[in-house]
Amino acid sequence: MKQINVLLVLLLPLFASAQEQLKNSIFRKDSLVIVEANPKKGFNNAYILFVPKGLNKEKLNCLLVEPNNTGKLSDNIEDHRKSAIAQAAISSIGNNISTEIKVPLLVPVFPRLESKPLVYSHALDRDVMLEKATDLKRLDLQLVAMIADAKERLKQMDIQVEDKVFMNGFSASGTFTNRFLYLHPQLIKAAAMGGFNGELMLPLKTYKGQKFAYPLGLADFKKIAGYDFDEKTYKAISQFIYMGALDDNDAVKYDDAYNKKEQDLINIFLGSDVQSRYKNCQSIYEQEGVGAKFKTYEKVGHWTTSEINLEVIRFFLAHLSKAKP
Repeated sequence: MKQINVLLVLLLPLFASAQEQLKNSIFRKDSLVIVEANPKKGFNNAYILFVPKGLNKEKLNCLLVEPNNTGKLSDNIEDHRKSAIAQAAISSIGNNISTEIKVPLLVPVFPRLESKPLVYSHALDRDVMLEKATDLKRLDLQLVAMIADAKERLKQMDIQVEDKVFMNGFSASGTFTNRFLYLHPQLIKAAAMGGFNGELMLPLKTYKGQKFAYPLGLADFKKIAGYDFDEKTYKAISQFIYMGALDDNDAVKYDDAYNKKEQDLINIFLGSDVQSRYKNCQSIYEQEGVGAKFKTYEKVGHWTTSEINLEVIRFFLAHLSKAKP
């Protein structure tokens, strides 16, 4: 942790520079832009935009989005900001993807508040989707606005990006990604997610005679989202979904991730442990025609390996456009 703090001190003065300077140096070094909250543009939280050394502006690029996951609750927004900066610029699967395939990376600075312990914002749970507080209200729409703003900034840097984005997540970030795809499938070109406690949102309103409401399923999707679910567009998204065979990190046990009704539905109808519900969710996705490739990694728990990271990188690389802007 000390190493990250030292790097953060160095990163801020080196990379949070004026756009013109960034534009001139973008291909010679990694560049980091900290974009502050802009309610007029639709986002009430800051976000981090990372542009890797070697990015080629002659190519049509694809913006990569990775939701932030601080890993702890804190009412101090600086804790979440520092974590998001580290995630974007130093250590994350998203940073690994960005630096290897040379695409820009967006990481939001969404807070997970100690004063609201049941609002699991970093997983885009039901509580946060119903939240009315300004900073937490409709984080999905805030992220949509951040994506639009990031595209404008990249264009000002002479970096052309596709209309649709890549999205990646692991653990709570993977759960956020899984749910965001249902809410905004029209924005996503390809997505990868892993370590999500074995439980995926289902493309169904009911399962085994039970209503599955958000975030378990689609029973009340329109009430939550404000519009109908776009099934065709969602099912056409290319997804890479993976788990470690030894992963037993079970968020379903905890009230901040799922309420009692959700816990009961998951445990009774999908499985009472991570691996069994992962197999059931995989079977349901395949039966429903979701465009997802599943993979299980032996001797891996709630972490990633170089093999996993390489496969995720190859997945996104295969979806990069060959066309020029």
